[in-house]
Amino acid sequence: MTQTEVYREIRADQLLNLSFWANIALAGLSILLFVYMGRNVEDPRSQLIFVATLMVPLVSISSYLGLASGLTVSFLEMPAGHPLAGEEVLTMWGRYLTWALSTPMILLALGLLAGSNLTKLFTVIVMDIGMCVTGLAAALTTSSYALRWFWYAISCAFFAVVLYVLLVEWSADAEVAGTADIFDTLKILTVVLWLGYPIFWALGAEGFAVLDVAYTSWAYSAMDIVAKYVFAFLLLRWVASNERTVSDMASGLGSVGGTTAPTDD
Repeated sequence: MTQTEVYREIRADQLLNLSFWANIALAGLSILLFVYMGRNVEDPRSQLIFVATLMVPLVSISSYLGLASGLTVSFLEMPAGHPLAGEEVLTMWGRYLTWALSTPMILLALGLLAGSNLTKLFTVIVMDIGMCVTGLAAALTTSSYALRWFWYAISCAFFAVVLYVLLVEWSADAEVAGTADIFDTLKILTVVLWLGYPIFWALGAEGFAVLDVAYTSWAYSAMDIVAKYVFAFLLLRWVASNERTVSDMASGLGSVGGTTAPTDD
């Protein structure tokens, strides 16, 4: 299909089309709100958290516009063994580009909040990007149904590392940094919602095809709304109100353990 034909198909499915435009509208409002919330923030570390978090709706509004316009959407013929084998299925591969650019910013903001060191920040961001790229490979592989699931398994392995750092390493760092209360709230929100993405991938047209493409898109969009915009609002509201706590962290990132001050690796 040409891009124009894909665009017409998207517009013809009102439920699918609305799942894109709802996020475009909310991303635009979030950008304005977050800029306003950060207008008086002066601490460099707090400013970095604001910039990283602001990148999330900025990436999202661009990405969802790509989906709504048909630019980052394709119809792919599913391989033998797939429940929809031989059929052309709408694949929203642009979502993976969104996640590859926005989720590292979420993790950067969380890592800064936890007082993480550079090694952990680098590790978790690389693993996160690996998770998104291999997820994209799973969605685009049409030569073999088994290979789609193999890519999916690799993506989940990357995700397991991200979960470990969030739940174990950064939780300990946040205790030392004095940000454990807000970090634990955001950590739980992030982990619970991010677990939904591989679940809906498996249930959607890309996996077992239990759910229609439009319902899968809405599931992704709803999770994006909470995991990005609600998450960002809670984080930035806390940072703006507790700028002194953030600025009192050591100039380096993270802690070497115990009750010592955070330092660079």
